Amino acid sequence: MSQRILILSWEYPPIVAGGLSRHVCKLSEALVAQGVEVHVLTRGGSEHEQDEVRAGVHIHRVVEKEMPLDLDVFVGWVEGMNAHMHAAGRQLGKRMRFDVVHGHDWLVAGAAAGLAERLRCRYLTTIHATEYGRHQGWVDKHPQSYIHGIETWMARRADHVITCSHYMRDHVADVYDIAESKVTVIPNGIDPADLQPVGDLEELRARFAPPDERLVLLVGRLVYEKGFQLALDALPQVIRRAGKVRFLVAGAGTHEAELRKQARRLGLMRHGTFMGWIGDDVLHSLYRIADLCVVPSIYEPFGLVALEAMASGCPCIVADTGGLREVVPDNDAGLRFRSRDPRALARMMQRVLTDDALRDRLVAEASTHVLRFDWADVAERTGQVYGELAVQPGSARRANRRPA
Repeated sequence: MSQRILILSWEYPPIVAGGLSRHVCKLSEALVAQGVEVHVLTRGGSEHEQDEVRAGVHIHRVVEKEMPLDLDVFVGWVEGMNAHMHAAGRQLGKRMRFDVVHGHDWLVAGAAAGLAERLRCRYLTTIHATEYGRHQGWVDKHPQSYIHGIETWMARRADHVITCSHYMRDHVADVYDIAESKVTVIPNGIDPADLQPVGDLEELRARFAPPDERLVLLVGRLVYEKGFQLALDALPQVIRRAGKVRFLVAGAGTHEAELRKQARRLGLMRHGTFMGWIGDDVLHSLYRIADLCVVPSIYEPFGLVALEAMASGCPCIVADTGGLREVVPDNDAGLRFRSRDPRALARMMQRVLTDDALRDRLVAEASTHVLRFDWADVAERTGQVYGELAVQPGSARRANRRPA
């Protein structure tokens, strides 16, 4: 008898706020391919189908107002979304029985835990990142304290937890004071077929760098913990010593204005471009035209950008920290620099940009390395967790009251 799983996520295609949407979509479709019946409960707009089946996945959407930008207002909006998801999930539970409720991150924790109790099944949560990690432990003020409280309650309330790296398992167990045996590590997956470029790559590259210049790519959310300020600090030395070098910053976020100010102060604006937010189609093309991708994160649970770059044939340098150590476990598929050290990063960037043989070796090794991160394997291992949870005796325990 096949498993029937209810997955909760605050985003699912066509709503894509970040990497979570893609993760839940690829995981759900891979689970279906392995015979699991998957129902995804998510949010949508009035323009979206409320109930549909896509790639075998049963998608149920609750209509929500547009996401507010103000963080304090956002917290209240999340509370309302959880109430709506809980009500929708209860209606689903009247029509069918689920083996496991699988929630993704704090944004759906209330609804997921409540539904697991209501439907008398096990509650599994995947913790993709933590507020504690994003803010280097500074979670004493609202709304960070509120989010950290929800995450702590969620980790302790769940019957089991999945993290994307061994680093995150240790981090979650320590920060939330739960047993490591309660946490299973399942790395994120990647499908190279999804990374197809679009348009004329030669024309695209010519927009940003002439043929005799090297192009360095920085991509991701422009927030402090992604460490782009370290890469900007390293670039003047790289430009002086490696010759003609240009850079691209692709992404948007709360730290963008400060990064632009830093680039102007360092005299870098004539050497590069801030592109702002870009879609996946453009991003996949940027990987193909860049000579180097740098991932200088201070806090990084996994490191999907590094994996995508390597799968696209772009040499990669990453910070020696967090989950990046597991995505780039040695100096064969990519290189690691000492975290938070722009001088060390500059030396390594100079080395890669001036050594064609090294770049060719990194690309060749990476093409094999990325095959380890296969969505079919991710789904199989996730299905094993479902099976282990579903056969545990007794029903899900009553949810503790959520923190105020």
